[in-house]
Amino acid sequence: MSKRLVIALGGNALGNNPKEQLELVKNTASTIVDLVEEGYDVVIGHGNGPQVGMVNLAFEYAHNNDGKTPAMPFPECGAMTQGYIGYHLQQAVQRELAVRGINKPCAAIVTQVVVDENDAAFQNPTKPVGMFYSKEDAERIAAETGYTFVEDAGRGYRRVVPSPIPTKIVELPVVEQLVDMHSVIITVGGGGIPVVEKGCGDYEGVAAVIDKDRASAKLALDLKADMLVILTAVEKVAINFNKPDQKNLDQMTVAEARQYITEGHFAPGSMLPKVESCISFVENTEGGRALITSLEKAREALQGKTGTMLVKA
Repeated sequence: MSKRLVIALGGNALGNNPKEQLELVKNTASTIVDLVEEGYDVVIGHGNGPQVGMVNLAFEYAHNNDGKTPAMPFPECGAMTQGYIGYHLQQAVQRELAVRGINKPCAAIVTQVVVDENDAAFQNPTKPVGMFYSKEDAERIAAETGYTFVEDAGRGYRRVVPSPIPTKIVELPVVEQLVDMHSVIITVGGGGIPVVEKGCGDYEGVAAVIDKDRASAKLALDLKADMLVILTAVEKVAINFNKPDQKNLDQMTVAEARQYITEGHFAPGSMLPKVESCISFVENTEGGRALITSLEKAREALQGKTGTMLVKA
């Protein structure tokens, strides 16, 4: 029986614009198909922070300047990015599967993810989206639009939107059927389109971005995956990151990870949600493990040669 992997792709696997992304996903697809060749059923989640910000900004600019382009609600911008990122990924994966002679279908599913409209995140926007701005430009745009901007890891100022906790994946039954058929599936793109449940089968989109690692952890739990794999820009999780006494970790228990969080080792906009998502998956599944590593080292990490593995105890 094939083992199930849920992979959360970091921003380094995608691009800041469609042209750049078309090139980057070729390498991403190669890594994904490496894991298929290892005998895994692979389900892919991905982020969309830069992309949804780009699409939202483009519509907003056109609407404010030409008077003809309609304003585009934020959930619809999320759906658009889910569609075009999924399209690029599935094309690249389909091509790579064919080149290696692997007869597996690959499909991207436009996925809605339910959040609680009373989630405290709506009162405290934290999720960066879109491009980086100088302090002066961020203050000007905030004054004009009412958007919230924060300084992001020394790289500039970015708009932030709410990042509520995912509670249910609407299209999960469809995903389950396709995984049972051993298809390669791209789902919960951008963390999923955030919706609130208004009644039986009635969902309403909300202006937010669900963290893709949290959505992927929820997906891994619901699919009873054998492992959650978070692919990011670093080969291993580190404590004292970027300090003289930096220490790369081969393994963490849940208790150790919680201790490191308490000690402030993981940045809120970077490694923290990845480690918290791994904890959520490992704690709530029987025998499940979670792995954090780089895109380039994924195959080696699954062979136990590198990466940081999070285990229950």
